[in-house]
This record gives sequence, C-alpha cells and structure tokens, in this order.
Amino acid sequence: MPELPEVETVRRGLVPAMEGHVIARADVNRPDLRWPFPDRMAERLSGVRILSLRRRSKYILADLSSGETLLIHLGMSGRILISGDPLGQFHHDHPAPEKHDHVVFHMANGARVTFNDARRFGAMDLFPTALGEAHRLLRDIGPEPLGNSFDEIYLARQLKARKTPVKSALLDQKLVAGLGNIYVCEALFRAGISPVRRSDRISTARIATLVPHIRTVLEEAIGSGGSSLRDYRTTGGELGYFQHCFAVYGREGKPCITPDCGSEIRRVVQSGRSSFFCPRCQR
Repeated sequence: MPELPEVETVRRGLVPAMEGHVIARADVNRPDLRWPFPDRMAERLSGVRILSLRRRSKYILADLSSGETLLIHLGMSGRILISGDPLGQFHHDHPAPEKHDHVVFHMANGARVTFNDARRFGAMDLFPTALGEAHRLLRDIGPEPLGNSFDEIYLARQLKARKTPVKSALLDQKLVAGLGNIYVCEALFRAGISPVRRSDRISTARIATLVPHIRTVLEEAIGSGGSSLRDYRTTGGELGYFQHCFAVYGREGKPCITPDCGSEIRRVVQSGRSSFFCPRCQR
C-alpha cells in the first residue's frame, strides 16, 4: 500500500493540473470501490473548482468551491494518471480508456485525471469541508510526522505508555500519521533500534534520535518520488526510485551496509508484516 511519501508525491503531481482549476465533467464508471461512492458523485463534482489539494496521512483531500471536500485513498493498487496537461508538465496524449479506469476527471484546462484501481481497494468520499477532520476516516489519526506537533516529547510520551514492539507502535496511525512498513523499517535502522524492542523499554534519549531519522527518511523518499515495489506510479506514470536506497527493507540475507558490521539483514514477522533489520546494528 502506498505510504506517506508516495501519496505526497501523487498530491504534488496533481497540483499543476487540478489545483485552482475547474472539473468540467466527472465520469464515475462503477458504483463503488472499497465502499460505495457518494450519492450523485459525478454530478456533485462536475463544474466545481478545486481550491486546494492537501494530504492527511495517506489520504489526498481536494477542497472544492461547492463547500465539499473530496477524499481519495489509493488503496493497494490505485493509480492516478494525468494526460493532456496544457501547462506542459506532462507529455502524454490522452490514452485509450482502460478496464479499471473507475473515475475520470475531465478538467476545463484540457487535462484528464484518471483514477485506475485494478483491485478496487481504493476509496473516494465527499463531505462538507467545514467538518474538518471529523470525517470517520480522519478523526482518529495522529500528528503528521513532518509537522511541528510530532516531536521528541510527544513520541517519548506515546512510546513509554505502550508495551508493544516499537515497530508495531509506529505503524499505529493513531500515534503518527502516514508511516508504513517500509519507512518504519528504514528509520529504525538509522536510529539503531531493533523493531522487536518493547516501546516502553527504549530510553528517552534514543527515542529523541528517532524523530529526526523518521523525518529524514520521509523527506528523502519524497524527493525520490516514493518507492515503486508493485503497482505504484507517479501521476506522470513514472516509477519512484527510493527503493534503490533501502538499507534494510527487502534485503533479507544480504550484508548490512554499515562498514565493518559483517552481519546480514534478518526478517521477522510482526502482526502479519515483515520487519527487516540488522541484528548487530539495531538493539
């Protein structure tokens, strides 16, 4: 599933073609994805202007001139592709429609924005913008890891109150927004903390070092366009390339990149997810 860097990359790619522009027509080609689409969704989206494009955790939020906000979640295999952008940001003619093109936005500026989702685990919803983060998918999400409210004091307080492995704690969206398996593995490696170490047994000093590592990993991944492992593509159809920078994720049995370490990367399963780490560098 796309994590924060992938979703942020998609959001940034959508801005030139959508932010400040009018949706001339919206085509909704099926009644649902993961959940049913809102009533009259095509009608409610057609003719409105997109005032701003935001990201909250792994959701893209488009605030509309109609007073509603469109929520988009990519799910496991969702892709948003842009074609025909008159600003010259993208160099693709409008392709022929594909089987899994479920929602298509025909922009008044000539761009076409297509949501394609082969496995249909994605989602879209419309809700009043005035409700803010009261939406059921947003109301329980923790602070953004790149925001000011996510700091050493906050993280130490949260982790010290938990008796679960630190990897599991960091994947809890109520603790911090948008972190997923890949970037938690990478941040823990940089901080030298084992994913299996219990949260409340990590010193405050070590927790303090984890915050900047989380931020740096995310910023580097965003700068690389995210990580493409299976279905993920940018809005221009390109692959992200942060996967070429992984220190531990997906590297089971390969040598640790730390000079003179001499150990191999191991994999353990935690809550049904693979955790990759160096048993010598991470304690």
